[in-house]
Amino acid sequence: MKPISPPYRAILAALLCASSLASYAVTDSKASRFYEDALGRYEKHDMPGAIIQLKNALQIDKNMLPVQVLLGKALLANGEAATAEVALLEALRLGVNRAEVVLPLAEAFIAQGKQKLLLEQSQFNPAGLPPGTQVQLLLLRASASADLGDPRGALKGIEEARVVDGRSPEVWLAEVPVRIRARQFAEANVAVERALALAPNSAEVRYQKGALLHVQGNLRAAVAAYDAALQIDPKHIEARVARAGVAIDLGKDADAAKDVAELQRLSPREPRAAYFKALLAERSGNSAAVRTALAEVTSLLDPVPPSFVQYRPQLLMLNGLAHYGLKEPEKAKPYFESFQRVQGNSPVSKLLAQIYMSEGNFTRATELLEDYIKVQPGDGQALTLLAGANMAQGRNAKATAIMQQVLATKDAPEFRTALGLSLIGGGKTGDAIVQLETAFKDPKQTQAGTALVGLYLRDGQTAKAVAIADQLVKLQPNNAGFSNLLGMAQAQAGVLPAAKAAFERAVQLDDKLLEAKINLARVDIAAKSYDSATTRLAAILKVDDKNIDAMYEMANLSDRRGQPAETLRWLQKASDIAGPKEFRPDTSLVELHLRNRAPALALEAAKRLLAKAPDYLPSLLVYGRAQLANGDVEGAKSTFSGATRFADFNAAQQTEIATLQMAGNNPAGATYSLEKALSSRPDYLPAMAMMVDIELSQGAPAKAEQRARQVLAQTPKRAIGYSLLGDVAQARGQTAAAIDAYRRAHQAEPSSETLLRLFRALSGQAGGKPALQLAEQWVKAHPQDLVVRRALADSYARAENYPAARSNYEILLKAKPDDIGAMNYLVNVLLRLKDPSAIAMGEKALVLAPANANVIDTLGWALFQSGKADQADRALQLLRDARLREPGNPEIRYHLAAVLAQSGRNTEARDELDAALNDGRNFEGLTAAQALRKTLR
Repeated sequence: MKPISPPYRAILAALLCASSLASYAVTDSKASRFYEDALGRYEKHDMPGAIIQLKNALQIDKNMLPVQVLLGKALLANGEAATAEVALLEALRLGVNRAEVVLPLAEAFIAQGKQKLLLEQSQFNPAGLPPGTQVQLLLLRASASADLGDPRGALKGIEEARVVDGRSPEVWLAEVPVRIRARQFAEANVAVERALALAPNSAEVRYQKGALLHVQGNLRAAVAAYDAALQIDPKHIEARVARAGVAIDLGKDADAAKDVAELQRLSPREPRAAYFKALLAERSGNSAAVRTALAEVTSLLDPVPPSFVQYRPQLLMLNGLAHYGLKEPEKAKPYFESFQRVQGNSPVSKLLAQIYMSEGNFTRATELLEDYIKVQPGDGQALTLLAGANMAQGRNAKATAIMQQVLATKDAPEFRTALGLSLIGGGKTGDAIVQLETAFKDPKQTQAGTALVGLYLRDGQTAKAVAIADQLVKLQPNNAGFSNLLGMAQAQAGVLPAAKAAFERAVQLDDKLLEAKINLARVDIAAKSYDSATTRLAAILKVDDKNIDAMYEMANLSDRRGQPAETLRWLQKASDIAGPKEFRPDTSLVELHLRNRAPALALEAAKRLLAKAPDYLPSLLVYGRAQLANGDVEGAKSTFSGATRFADFNAAQQTEIATLQMAGNNPAGATYSLEKALSSRPDYLPAMAMMVDIELSQGAPAKAEQRARQVLAQTPKRAIGYSLLGDVAQARGQTAAAIDAYRRAHQAEPSSETLLRLFRALSGQAGGKPALQLAEQWVKAHPQDLVVRRALADSYARAENYPAARSNYEILLKAKPDDIGAMNYLVNVLLRLKDPSAIAMGEKALVLAPANANVIDTLGWALFQSGKADQADRALQLLRDARLREPGNPEIRYHLAAVLAQSGRNTEARDELDAALNDGRNFEGLTAAQALRKTLR
């Protein structure tokens, strides 16, 4: 019994406090109302509202103990663990019994990643607490030990909890996740059965049983357990999450969608529900919804402190997957790496390996995959990645052996897809196509289909590419990426209206798919809708002013419009901001300078590109071309030899290299490249055809004929075999046999190409009349064939049938107003016809191509030919300009010499004529140049 205070003490206290009793009573009453309202909100799970009212109460009296305790619990329930800890510690300072706050305080520590402190600080010592609290605290400490990778410590804590109360199902359930993490399924099953015997109607027990069955692969039984848990407690979040996941795995999307919707109703901030939404959206091909859902996941988890998620592998994996799906590997990487430390050798290893590979860290990727494969030796995807990592390190033989070993173990479509993709990496596209075509017999192998489209497009098999892409769109009509792929195939096939419709469909499905918007701009450029293309590209650059693709197309657009300065500006701007792995702007700068006959500038740009990307095949090729343009034949030969090694056995690339080697007069190098191409794809027609050309150039018509007949036997219904036999006959001087072969080729495949071969062979017959008749009949039946019409116009011009030539050039320009070549030829024809409009046409050509030496020369010559004295100075200025741009052109030097002589500059004129005539080449003005030179002795 407490001692009774003396009466005078009570009287004294009453006197001392009397003056302030009234005000305190009012204040306490108001704060209490805030507290009571907050308590009601807390019980209704309105945590934000409860927190506001509790803070209002603390504004009145910050020492109200109940307010601090409830505030700590409300903040914890609202996910604000750090501020919850502050409130709960303040409650302890104010004198709350430790048992009242030790459990939420321990939960706040775990939520912040303070597991180690939870095990070390004395305030979390179970001694002296009520038995029930002791059990809960011991289980929390066991969970902390498990998070720290100490399963023995976790099991010890669970055993201590059982000593306190062995009849609680929780002390048995706590063992289950620890055993599952250690893959000790038998022990986990014993624990869950003990819990089930103690609490058969517990939703948590049913859920844990389902989790154990789930991880063992018994999905049907796992779903039954999850169903039972949700029948007992429909608000059990974990059971609903797990059931939704199984439904997605089993392809039961409708069932999964119901669970996901209920999850988001019960817990609107549940990131796993958002991730499931992304998976379901991906299944339906709705890429826009996928990105929205994944962004929702990252918006929920990114703000969470790293200390909170570091011991939560599921959240680490979830946010890593979300960022990875959003194509943000740099953000996904730290989450995957943290997950890997907690739970190594899981499927996340494959994603992390892909990130390492994208960074060029193939050594780390190889180590990671090799460790994973030791645990999962039959994982075809992991083996495929390992093969890719080996190929990236030049270990192609090992990569091929890995995938062939996998396929020998199990012939599955996904493994054939993997093997096909690995073969692409090794340059064996012929073998890759075989594997991918077999794989895509299973429509689920959309990756194989996508790869096939790319391979077909690269090989020019546009019909096949369109067919596969169309099939992909039908499989997933809401997949914006597949619609975009179909558009790309249709565009390459020349079906621009269909391509435009496919790109528009892709944008409709996903307005953020910039690739489709840029492709629409490309269609506009191809259709000469330049203003529309400009509008589209400007809109993209307004949103993203560093979009390389948009800048690149702006350069292309400027080039089409004949604006070389703008083309150069856009390419330089793109080059300045291009990342370390973006080489297109630099490559195009070289191409631009080569087209503009500026070899020195081309070589300078090529050197910059080569320094940036010494192991990038296109940089080697353009560097070699720049060397050729600068007359460095030996240097180009060395460069192309290096390119051959980089291309390995890629048939298309080796054939391209062979073409360049022939341009550098290196038939031996070209032959070697073609042999490598044909070793991987013996039926690769472009390589076979080029080999015939080389054999003919080397004076081996017998070998060429044998190869041409092989091509004919391989493709008896195609033109190429007959065309090659025609080339062989031409080389042997067997004109009649050549004409017969070319005629057969044209009958097999009537096309511009086959007609032109026959046309050229007939040009030497009967004054060229049969050739002209053939071309005239063709363009009459095919008026849109500009290639043949161009050849016809050129033939008329050579035959001095200038009216007919003029008519056909004008038709060409009506169809293609920016055809500089046709325009320039027309100016020359008009000059022959003494038509004064030649100058106006020449001026128009100069506006479109102000850096083209031939255009400048033609206009200068037209001005000189006009005989007008006021045009002489400009004519001389233009011809000097043209000569500086192309000093190796004898026709230009002759034209300049004629104007110089007319101006009385005979010495300079003689120098120009000597340079033109000493070149040894034939040119149109050769006779006139020789005559002029005699007058200048």
